Amino acid sequence: MSDILERLETLIAERKRTGSAADSYVARQLAKGRLKLAEKLGEEAVETVIAAVAQSDEALVGEAADLVFHLLILLGERGLSLDDVRTELERREGLSGLVEKAGRQT
Repeated sequence: MSDILERLETLIAERKRTGSAADSYVARQLAKGRLKLAEKLGEEAVETVIAAVAQSDEALVGEAADLVFHLLILLGERGLSLDDVRTELERREGLSGLVEKAGRQT
C-alpha cells in the first residue's frame, strides 16, 4: 500500500495530464505556470515559519502539510518526483551537513 505522499504525487501527475483548471485546484495551480508555483511555495514556506515561531503545533502541522503539498506540485510540474528527492537524501546520508554544503557547486 502506498503512503499519502505517494498517493498525492500520483494525483498531481494525473491532474497535470488530464485535469481541468475549472474543476481541480492542482490543475488550476499548474495552469498558472512555474513562476506562480514557486511563488506559492514561497508563500507556504513563510506561513510555515510564522506558525513555527508564533502559533500552535496544530497550526504548524497544517502549514507544513500545505508546504509539502505545494512542493509536490512544483516537483511534478518539473517532471521530478519524491524518488528524486529520496535519491538526493540517500546521497547525503552519513555525510556531515557542513561537509556536504561546502562541496556544493554554487
